[in-house]
Amino acid sequence: MAGFIDGISRDQTTLFPERLDDWIGEDHLVRVVDLFVDQLNVPSLGLRT
Repeated sequence: MAGFIDGISRDQTTLFPERLDDWIGEDHLVRVVDLFVDQLNVPSLGLRT
């Protein structure tokens, strides 16, 4: 059948949440690491984005 788009099965559960951020607690250490990395000046370290 041309043009028919299959939707998500109602019986299938999702393996992961829509956002990975939903799995990480507000006080998890990875949030500190994420903030630190965001503050780095990547081009000055010789890396390309």
